[in-house]
Amino acid sequence: MDARSIIAGVRDRRGLTPEAARWFAAGLASGEVTDAQAGAFAMAVFLNGLGEAGRVALTEAMRDSGQVVTWDLPGPVVDKHSTGGIGDSVSLLLAPALAVCGAFVPMISGRGLGHTGGTVDKLESIPGYRTDVGIAELRSLVARTGCAIVAATGDIAPADRRLYAIRDISGTVESIDLITASILSKKLAAGLEALILDVKCGSGAFMKTPADAEALARSLVATANGAGCRTAALITDMNQPLGHSAGNALEVIEVMETLTGVEVNESLWDLTAALGGEVLAMAGLATDPAAGTEAIDDALETGRAAEKFGEMVAALGGPTDFVERYPDRLPSAPVVSAAVAPRAGFVTAIDGHALGDAVVRLGGGRLRDGDRINPSVGLADLLPLGEEVAAGEPLATIHAATRDAAERAAAAVSAAYTIAEEPAAEPPLIHERIGPP
Repeated sequence: MDARSIIAGVRDRRGLTPEAARWFAAGLASGEVTDAQAGAFAMAVFLNGLGEAGRVALTEAMRDSGQVVTWDLPGPVVDKHSTGGIGDSVSLLLAPALAVCGAFVPMISGRGLGHTGGTVDKLESIPGYRTDVGIAELRSLVARTGCAIVAATGDIAPADRRLYAIRDISGTVESIDLITASILSKKLAAGLEALILDVKCGSGAFMKTPADAEALARSLVATANGAGCRTAALITDMNQPLGHSAGNALEVIEVMETLTGVEVNESLWDLTAALGGEVLAMAGLATDPAAGTEAIDDALETGRAAEKFGEMVAALGGPTDFVERYPDRLPSAPVVSAAVAPRAGFVTAIDGHALGDAVVRLGGGRLRDGDRINPSVGLADLLPLGEEVAAGEPLATIHAATRDAAERAAAAVSAAYTIAEEPAAEPPLIHERIGPP
């Protein structure tokens, strides 16, 4: 077996067998497959697709190209994945809430990608919090605390890391087959028994249309279940930021306010409970999603999820008093100003992509690989769809490193908001559920 014959098979629409997928994934990980061959493979997949069997084969092969974690725990091992959005800090609420409900959550998360924020970047705004841990330490942390949110190690799906970089430079990023294998190979390498997917749709998402979001969700659900992990997906709205903040430390503050009941963000809470209810039901910890949602609600309402979050932060090197002292423990920006409405009316549309870009350009994300992130900058108090506003009233609060950066961000935020004389219908938080086959 060789790379050329495997590429030709996909090119000629003969598909990808499990044996060919294993050979190619191993070659990606070892370097036997060249960059040119990896790019040709990616383009062949982009143009012709793999079909469901080929997607499962590639996902399993990339999962198995590195270490696959095994567990010996008194409860099910579960996780959640989001396709990325603005102000989406659900993971920070959900992991501890699931742990309170009896699940074990090894949440291997990513950094910011393009205009969207990254869970790892958010947690690294907490002084001392370590996201880079090895597999042995991850196993110990999850057994001890019930949950750990960390970055992927080099041992997890090395074939995906190589193919991911090739996709970026070969014009094949949008391939649903390759997106599916990339997402799931890393998640399934964590040894999961159940997985809930949050597939975003709208102006702040990678998938802008309902049709594209549904196609990705169905591909992910069918492939994950085909690879042996019970999985469902919710297609959720990203036509506006999920939270009222966008930016690393600012989103952690919003999470802590919600966990401690200081100021509850209802959208964050409701989506956390809905996603958690689904995965608890799939894992056998709730009779159905509705009962699972009630269990997550209880974990949040009683403060037990906040306590569990504090345990996780301390176990990963953060402050032991973080839950009690989070406003003092997180960095703050030196310049705080407002982006104001240019006219009176109702907020009828929000360009989430533009808001995400504004955060990146403030220093809250990366314009190029290797850029350092400023955890203190971002946007807060973002007005939601349907809100009535007067001319000159704030649309958002800008947290910036310099006055010039704040002014540029204010102009970008104001341009991202559409204000009309009449209110428009607000989209639902959850558009559709895609269940296991």
